[in-house]
Amino acid sequence: MTIIQFKKITLFSLLLFAYSITGATAQTVNDVPISEINVEYIQIVGTSRLFSNKATIEIDFGQRNKALVLKDTQVRDSDNKLVEFNSMIDALNFMSANGYEFVQAFAITVNNQNVYHYLMKKKKA
Repeated sequence: MTIIQFKKITLFSLLLFAYSITGATAQTVNDVPISEINVEYIQIVGTSRLFSNKATIEIDFGQRNKALVLKDTQVRDSDNKLVEFNSMIDALNFMSANGYEFVQAFAITVNNQNVYHYLMKKKKA
């Protein structure tokens, strides 16, 4: 292996490592990175999954539908897989860690299932 080949492989490895550190942890909603959601208020809507201890979480920040596709309100990771939350509190802590603070919560019952709504506001810097 020549020195030029070694430098190219080293540079490629460093770039791949840097991407894995930053890109692998990026979560999105409707293809918008959570860190780039630029609104004052969001709403987390959660329902319990049937026969599971996990919760289905949707985040509404007023996003528009993508062309010819319904808006995607669930949190996805960098591999476009759904992020699983253990509970509404897990989702609340997740959004708090991403710059939002709790404002209000309420629950309604739809078809004998509780649907939880958490209103959150972007923290002031």
